[in-house]
Amino acid sequence: MQTVRPASPLSEDEPSRFMMPVNGGRSAIQQMPFADFLKNYRDTLHRVFHVEQDFNRLSLKRGLPRHVFQQIMRCNPLSACIPTEYGGRGGRIRESLAMLAASSYESLALSLAFGINWALFLQPLAKYGREGIKRNIFRRFLEEQNLGGLMITEPDYGTDALNMQTSFTESASRYHIRGVKHWGGLTGMANFWLLTARRRSEKGALHRDIDFFVCDVDAPGQSIVVEKTFENLGLYLIPYGRNRVNVQVPKAQRLEPHTSGIKMMLDLLHRSRMEFPGMGLGFLKRLLDEGLEHCKKRFVGGKSLFRYDQVQQRLARIQAGFTVASALCAHSSKQSSLGKDLSSCGLEANAMKSVLTDIMHESAQSLLQLVGAKGYRLDHVAGRATVDSRSFQIFEGSNDVLYSQISEACFKLMRRAKETNLLRFLESLSLTERAAQYFKDVLNFEVDLQLPQRKLVELGRVLGRIISMNIVIKLGDLGFRRELITNCLGMLRQEIDGLLSLHAFANETVVVDEYEENASWLKFVS
Repeated sequence: MQTVRPASPLSEDEPSRFMMPVNGGRSAIQQMPFADFLKNYRDTLHRVFHVEQDFNRLSLKRGLPRHVFQQIMRCNPLSACIPTEYGGRGGRIRESLAMLAASSYESLALSLAFGINWALFLQPLAKYGREGIKRNIFRRFLEEQNLGGLMITEPDYGTDALNMQTSFTESASRYHIRGVKHWGGLTGMANFWLLTARRRSEKGALHRDIDFFVCDVDAPGQSIVVEKTFENLGLYLIPYGRNRVNVQVPKAQRLEPHTSGIKMMLDLLHRSRMEFPGMGLGFLKRLLDEGLEHCKKRFVGGKSLFRYDQVQQRLARIQAGFTVASALCAHSSKQSSLGKDLSSCGLEANAMKSVLTDIMHESAQSLLQLVGAKGYRLDHVAGRATVDSRSFQIFEGSNDVLYSQISEACFKLMRRAKETNLLRFLESLSLTERAAQYFKDVLNFEVDLQLPQRKLVELGRVLGRIISMNIVIKLGDLGFRRELITNCLGMLRQEIDGLLSLHAFANETVVVDEYEENASWLKFVS
């Protein structure tokens, strides 16, 4: 079986490695003021998606035409993610988040592709990679427009990643890695992969810890076989599939954990989740702009949609989502730097990722409702947004699982503090202390620390939004537009109050197995 490189996103069958060199060289990229760098990138995206191409028509196809992707890559957006000593702009969190936001305003899939490269390859390489390999890899990203991704998920081990079966054995100079991976974004297209595997002992047993390896698919012995390319529901730009891994990589290509491989993976994933707001911000701004424009121009019953109260409610919720994403970006730019160990920051990271991605999909649904029938077309921004945003609630941790983990993390802290009153606990926690003041009546109750899973998820939704609300309050302190902060806090308070009412309701319903017996309505109608 041969290695397959899907045409996406270069839909004219041109491999991504054959990008044109960046004009002006690396020093020009480094010296360009960030405002100019970002404006040039935004102008390029606007030109290729709206002037030279009809993005609505492009969105019907898998991938982008080669010349479109080339023009985007000539701006060298990933240079924002690479340290200065290796020729990049410095790897500053704020610059990379702004680059993702600019990308997602035009294409959520494009932003995710760059987010994968940044958070799941370039950052781990910069922090844990050996000096002997970093310079050449970063050079190839800057000069040859190479791409990278991460392979963790396996066909039988998605959420249960710690039990992955991909394994490695060690020889004098190399690691031999074998296994099957799937749903790795940029399948068959990336030049580099971070591969996760567990050591296999001489007796065949798998060790508990996890190791990460850089795989250069263009190097001898490191080619990965794409067995199947998936017809993914959305995010057409990004190819996904099933990969057969049977590679031998030099020892220098193993990442060096500071403590354990599992903690390295948690640090990597928590940082990635904290950087989701970059993708969410531009996406939500686009939804808001599209919604405002449509509702002001569309007249129903002799007046514009914009003047209807329910329409105002939907637009205000999208705008509140924009404010939340703005706050999370500001927070992430301070909290997710490579110098920090985020392995123990699951509560914060899980809240940011789950709340933001819920907002993204709910906002897309609202835009689709406002636009009406034409928004249900796959080539309309509302239709594309609804489909493309849905997967964000699933990958990098299903939101149901993350909400449960948020509650469990809080309960662990409560047990340690010997506290059972939710209000007192949240008032003492730096992530929630200011937002908790808005809910003194409804949060003042004793928590059962042995809640069933469904109640853990319900409470996690509440806690995640209180954490997000706390971050919004701090953005207001910095001078962010007061009306947007006030409206956002009002929306969050309404949602949190509703979720607390849901949590208080005792619901123990379970599915009825073999339900068909005596369950046909026709028998009861004469």
